[in-house]
Amino acid sequence: MSYPEPRYLAETGEVSATFRPADTEPNFGTEKVRWHYLGTGETTGGDFGLYKVEDNGSAWGPSEHFHRSITESFFVLSGTMSLYNGEEWLKARSGDYLYVPPGGLHGFRNESGEPASMLLLFTPGAPREEYFENVGKIGNLSQAEISAFFDKHDNYFTDRS
Repeated sequence: MSYPEPRYLAETGEVSATFRPADTEPNFGTEKVRWHYLGTGETTGGDFGLYKVEDNGSAWGPSEHFHRSITESFFVLSGTMSLYNGEEWLKARSGDYLYVPPGGLHGFRNESGEPASMLLLFTPGAPREEYFENVGKIGNLSQAEISAFFDKHDNYFTDRS
């Protein structure tokens, strides 16, 4: 494997870094979870999406599913999260990491009843913010509208786990 072709071709560098202080308020939150949009597909030029998830100890999270066009990585920062690796639910603790390539079955949820936080990394940088902000509102949609929502956001649930 080698480095990709250069994308920046100027002779000198430029000031273009983005800083987000740790005390920045979450971009989106519910009574169960708060989402920090650290690096979105839009802000990274489509390279990746990086999100910090803070869960208050509620038993939420998606069941077994896969993505066709994006990878997803999980890094547990604090607490315990249940991560599904396609075969079994693992009790992941601070420092544990799970990588899921396109097509890989996975899921996550907090079954501990205690607060937990983790980083989610998607590559390339798909617009996941709309998914996070609206998935909790699909209850009043028709089955066709729900299917269209999940298709739009590259989420394919198996209903097996």
